Amino acid sequence: MSAEAFRRVDLPLAERARDLLDRLTPEERLAMLHQAMPAVDRLGIRPFHTGCEALHGLAWVGVATVFPQPVGLAATWDPDLIERIGDLVATEVRAKRASGADVDLNVWAPVVNTLRHPAWGRNEEGYSEDPHLTGQLGAAYSRGLRGDHPRVWKTVPSLKHFLAYSNETDRSATSSEMSLRTLHEEELPAFRPAIEQKVAGSMMLAYNRVNGVPAHTQPELVAEARRWSDESIAVVSDAGAPTFLVTIQRAQPDKVHGAAALVTRGMDSFTDDGPDAGPTLEAVRGALAAGLLTEADVDAAVLRLLEMRVRTGEFDGDDDPYAGITPDEIDTPAARELARVAAARQVVLLRNDAGILPLTPPSSVAVVGPLADLVLTDWYSGTPPYEVGIAQGVRDRYPDAHVEAVTGADTVALRAPSGYVAATADGAFVDAVTATRTDTTLFDVTDWGDGVLTLRSHASGRLLTGAGWPMRADATRVGGWVVQESFRRHVHEDGTWSLLHLGSGRWVRVVRDIGQLAAEAVTLDEAARFEVETVVSGRDEVARAAAAADVVIVAVGNDPHLSGRETVDRPHLSLPTAATDLWRTARDANPRSILTIVSSFPYVLADAADAETVVWSSHAGQELGHGLLDVLSGDRESTGRLAQSWLAHPAQAGDLFDYDTQRQQATYRHQPDPYAFAFGHGLGYGDVAYTAVTVDAAEVAAPAPGHRHPALDPRVDESVVVATVTVANTSARAVEELVQVYAVAPELPIAAPRRLLLGYARVRVQPGTTRTVQVPFAVERLAVWDDTVRIDGAPEGWLYEGALRVQPGAYRIAAGPSADRLPVEAALVVTD
Repeated sequence: MSAEAFRRVDLPLAERARDLLDRLTPEERLAMLHQAMPAVDRLGIRPFHTGCEALHGLAWVGVATVFPQPVGLAATWDPDLIERIGDLVATEVRAKRASGADVDLNVWAPVVNTLRHPAWGRNEEGYSEDPHLTGQLGAAYSRGLRGDHPRVWKTVPSLKHFLAYSNETDRSATSSEMSLRTLHEEELPAFRPAIEQKVAGSMMLAYNRVNGVPAHTQPELVAEARRWSDESIAVVSDAGAPTFLVTIQRAQPDKVHGAAALVTRGMDSFTDDGPDAGPTLEAVRGALAAGLLTEADVDAAVLRLLEMRVRTGEFDGDDDPYAGITPDEIDTPAARELARVAAARQVVLLRNDAGILPLTPPSSVAVVGPLADLVLTDWYSGTPPYEVGIAQGVRDRYPDAHVEAVTGADTVALRAPSGYVAATADGAFVDAVTATRTDTTLFDVTDWGDGVLTLRSHASGRLLTGAGWPMRADATRVGGWVVQESFRRHVHEDGTWSLLHLGSGRWVRVVRDIGQLAAEAVTLDEAARFEVETVVSGRDEVARAAAAADVVIVAVGNDPHLSGRETVDRPHLSLPTAATDLWRTARDANPRSILTIVSSFPYVLADAADAETVVWSSHAGQELGHGLLDVLSGDRESTGRLAQSWLAHPAQAGDLFDYDTQRQQATYRHQPDPYAFAFGHGLGYGDVAYTAVTVDAAEVAAPAPGHRHPALDPRVDESVVVATVTVANTSARAVEELVQVYAVAPELPIAAPRRLLLGYARVRVQPGTTRTVQVPFAVERLAVWDDTVRIDGAPEGWLYEGALRVQPGAYRIAAGPSADRLPVEAALVVTD
């Protein structure tokens, strides 16, 4: 048996990690504090880096299965499915690593920040506005990523972003003001389940400040999270945040003091300066030399990181149960099928007033709009092995039908004084010297809303981009940390256009003599002015195609890199005018039109609010088209349900920068007015009536106050009530119903949420039959934070000045298909 205890699988994890720590020199230990951990050749230890992006599939390292965005996965309300997806993603992470790619086994997922405000640019990354549903689904994905081996983790998930982070505007400068009530009722519960269930071994801190203090230096909050498990939690920084502590937040005078503050207050790993560990290590050495940091502080942080690495089986040799995963386990038939199932399960039928769905087999279909046959991926998507857009999904489902895809883009030619703008076939050259209009001079102009345009060359089939000098037309998609493919037009009084390149903030000009285009003009006066010849009207093409079809699928929504993404919050919440105008054009030409929204977030439907048939999907990855058509055709039941409310008007969202949802009456928990489509809403293809709900105890005693945040899944030591809900299928088609149970609180000394999800269950109901379904919930779920309560023996500090307490009173336990439709209820009296 090896004398190196850290390689012995028969020893406890803590003992193995301690042995490895003891073998490292002081300098080797310091080097482990940076994201890019170097090899230790004398011990046979390979390099390792924290962070592999795996939000809804392996990202940034080539081809991998791309699943729906998390906001879409949440609409499945299916923890088992989400766990299966996590397990497959972990397998592909291991497979990519086996191929020799630069991939390690600490994955930065899931995001469990609540979707409290739909203007957040990163809305697509989270699950739900409900913190407990978020916690449950995040734990499910983590469980899949972790795997089921008792010793070795397939990957080690890092929960993101701790804590109180859901605005992009000035994100490293803003302070999320948190009452203890908001912290304990709406923030911490989203993070707790995955850690408590020991399926997350790491946590990433957030860019923002919390109550004026950087989230990266909040020892009380980090210590609280670590109390939830008896296993270690490795805490990593977000990218660049250690530097921002000094440069933006000015919380520390220099990086030496910053390094000391970060390590002593609970952070273990610096994600800073890219792969260059030099500045970090210099700062840590300075902190040690100044007495701001001790070797024991360093050892504590490094030990947690080594424990994370031991968990991955890195030192287990042939005893790693996942060592046999090969590169062939990427994009398997099973992965493709799971991607299709997930894409279908997350489709939400929002409205079906005209009875168009499910479709009767059509002889002709028009798919119109910018997303007619386009599969878009977001910043944290991988490279899909193939893409099935909506129009292709229609063709595959109805091979005998005539299917026409029309994007709705105007086809234009732009003419400068020097000539028409033209592109080469490879898009490498774009200039304005062509004398006559030809196919090489044509561009399709797509308006993504609010005047944000993309221009696709007919010559190259690719997008105009300002990424280099001079400009090219060779971009395959909108993308990059700073988008280079988007423009805004300025229309002059004479009708000519000037184009502002949004990525650089520079205007497009024509280079003298050679005629090439460059995004470099500083002022509008310096910009080129182009005469615009509209060769094909996108609106006319939409009307023509719609009028000729049996049914029209109007595919609109967002590009995940435009008008809302990491670093950029949404400019507003309404479906853009460009989309509603296109919708009305199609609907006016053919009333059998389906408003099909593919987006990273909910919309206020604005001028499309009267649409009779509305369907939503997230950007669902490689199987978008198949998954959507599985539902539209009726091959699969429509089972998706919203995990985030769709507002009737923007005011229902409240202020993006005010995190007190109760004060603002924001989210379904506090909003008094009906939503357009409420939390939990989604239609099936049959009719379900709720006839009764009962509880197995009419009266229960209030549990003792405490600091343990309740979860959707009752714990074994909690007081459990079982609600039994009766539903009847009054239609001729079998239905899968998501039965939801809520608490509706009476007037209480401390105002409770207006509605609170207690639990849910799926039930399949055959035509003409009645079913009962049981939904258990813990009485502790009724607790609110009471600042006046003190608990003997509680940890010291401001975070525990109060407790979660269930107030006595007569609660209504209500059931229905959404938070806004709760037709049956029962009484539950809570006594002292």
